[in-house]
Amino acid sequence: MNSSILGKFRNLKVWQRGDERAPHKPLLLLLALGRYAAGSNRLIKYSEIDKPLKELLELFGPPRKSFHSEYPFWRLQNDGIWELENAEGLEARVGQTDAKKSELIRHAVSGGLTTDLFTAIQNDKTLLKQIAAELLDCSFPESLHQDILESVGLLDAIELSQRRKRDPKFREMVLQAYEYRCAICGLDLRMGGRELGLEAAHIKWHQARGPDVIENGLSLCSLHHKLFDRGAIGLSDKHFLLVSESVHGTEGLSNWLLTHLGNPIRKPQRTEYAPSVEFIAWHRKEVFRSSPRIVMS
Repeated sequence: MNSSILGKFRNLKVWQRGDERAPHKPLLLLLALGRYAAGSNRLIKYSEIDKPLKELLELFGPPRKSFHSEYPFWRLQNDGIWELENAEGLEARVGQTDAKKSELIRHAVSGGLTTDLFTAIQNDKTLLKQIAAELLDCSFPESLHQDILESVGLLDAIELSQRRKRDPKFREMVLQAYEYRCAICGLDLRMGGRELGLEAAHIKWHQARGPDVIENGLSLCSLHHKLFDRGAIGLSDKHFLLVSESVHGTEGLSNWLLTHLGNPIRKPQRTEYAPSVEFIAWHRKEVFRSSPRIVMS
């Protein structure tokens, strides 16, 4: 039973154009699951979803000039897992079948999981956790899972230590290529013969069909890995570190980011292991935030 339900969430009809990211529906569903975990009714008004969903899209969606929470709220009903109430006869956007945002608000349209799915979640508390885990695994790298769960109110509901593990071969290949050091700050701490705080980051995310090859990987400390996946930092085609203008702070900004701004990352042991321009370009377009800071001479 649970496997068939999870399959519905695994096979969401996600908008696609090339390798562009479209995590709008997963983020909406995670937000709804967070409301359900807190005791919300099945149907939630769009006016209550609009602002928090836009904030999630700004934080964890691809960098865009504008964010439309109304699109996933309306389109998710086509996946057979989401229902709308008071949605009859709404005026559509010009040239589209989507209802206008103003119409969703004016008619107090509400949305939520279908009755059978909502009942299944109420009867089996582990199902909500499984659905959330499925949505995260399909759309986001593991470094962002905790931040997303906290943002939607599900952090206490999901046991991260029990989550799916990735193939360790990619990690070992990437760390060895960079001689077990962070490619940005050079961190190489060890204890008991094992490295500490060092991770293998995908440049083009696994969830965006990024391959498990060394030229799609970077050896990064856990902090720079998180910053890389959040789009605070990126790479130029010639492997110089970029820092987003969106990032602000005091000592942390200076010590962990600005001190490395414009510097080349650490080279891997072989030239053919160097980050691919193709994967770097994807990261700059789909993950890196706003314009890069100018290197001051």
